[in-house]
Amino acid sequence: MHLDDKKVLVVGAARSGIAAAEFMAQKGAEVTLTDAKSIEQLGDIINNLDKKIRLALNGQYPDPAKESYHLVVVSPGVPLTAPPVAAACEGEIPVIGELELAFRFAEAPIIAITGTNGKTTTTSLVGQILKDAGFNTLVGGNIGTPLISKVENYDENDFIVAEVSSFQLETIQTFRPRAAAILNITPDHLDRHGSIDNYTAAKAKIFSNQSPFDYSILNYDYENTAALAEHSIGRVIFFSSKHILETGVFIQNGNIVVSMGDAITEVISVKELSMPGGHNLENALAATACAYAMGVQVNTIKQTLSTFAGVAHRLETVANKGGVLYVNDSKATNPDAAIKALEAFDVPIVLIAGGLNKGSDFTTFAKLIKEKVRVLILLGKHAHEIQQAVQQEKFERFVMAEDYVEAVKVASRVAQSGEVVLLSPACASWDMFTSYEERGNLFRDLVLKLRG
Repeated sequence: MHLDDKKVLVVGAARSGIAAAEFMAQKGAEVTLTDAKSIEQLGDIINNLDKKIRLALNGQYPDPAKESYHLVVVSPGVPLTAPPVAAACEGEIPVIGELELAFRFAEAPIIAITGTNGKTTTTSLVGQILKDAGFNTLVGGNIGTPLISKVENYDENDFIVAEVSSFQLETIQTFRPRAAAILNITPDHLDRHGSIDNYTAAKAKIFSNQSPFDYSILNYDYENTAALAEHSIGRVIFFSSKHILETGVFIQNGNIVVSMGDAITEVISVKELSMPGGHNLENALAATACAYAMGVQVNTIKQTLSTFAGVAHRLETVANKGGVLYVNDSKATNPDAAIKALEAFDVPIVLIAGGLNKGSDFTTFAKLIKEKVRVLILLGKHAHEIQQAVQQEKFERFVMAEDYVEAVKVASRVAQSGEVVLLSPACASWDMFTSYEERGNLFRDLVLKLRG
């Protein structure tokens, strides 16, 4: 992809947009970066930007067609209905995202992982397995590091492991991962995609450009995910925590095993896994499938699975104060993720939940709250929706909090020795924070300041 004679508009001054703009400017493109925010709102991220990049901020969007742009690169958080993006599509100007841009400059084979829940843990785990196997490995994408900022440092002997979101997949054209994994699909981001069918279609684009020599790795236990196998041209590998599979990765006699060809290979006992919870068992199965497909030895996979401690903000143990365990699960930005967190504990839970609902239904979440939660602390823009759901289940042991300072104080007062204080919001963080990481970091800091 040649950029030295191109006029490019980058829409969205978040991490991936900034990285894409700087990369293309270094390649000789004439780059304009546009965003709805002002220069004051964007702060240092703009002040440190390459001076060759033109800025069009505060909603002063250029018209891609009238100003003769050759390409529009859109950040994942910007919907395709945004004015400059919609205008580009109408003017038949190519619209891609940073993921597609990175792929066009990538030499290393890519393992791409998507799904409603488990993406970050599985991506990190696959990356660690490959690193432990001795491969130079880039772990990035939706997980935090934009691929475009590092992609040229890796060649055909290395690996790129990318967490990819439905938002990123909307704008791919040629993106072709050597292995593409879909972990699960449950309702999420319906406020943007409009329906579960549209959301599923966006996820399924992950293997739309694969060849018969590539791998499509799918969760057999989710009917809608398993059904996507018929749309894959690649070699399908199923994984399952509930079924014995003729071919794939599954549980047999308490062990994770791989069945390929005529051989069944034992990888590790489930009891030896370092990460707790049934959802992490699914993540381990998916990671095993990805690594095995790439030729990693079973002994290396076993070593990593037995030592990998998980990722920040996903069932992260913060502290034990006076016999009360405080757990940060800020990454649970939808009800399904929070349900998995509740299921990971067999002691009474003081749950902190609420935030910005992305179009989810809280009915199933509320039923499990009634079963597992002793006290529920609610806060955030759509806390009342969770309140209504639990009241439908005749659950009344809830408290409304103004902010996280109050929520943590209340939790510390009501929690009893032997219980868990769990932050698992079941909602996005954007009503109060810039990211789930910021939310989780505040929770962690507040807990560590508690006495005991």
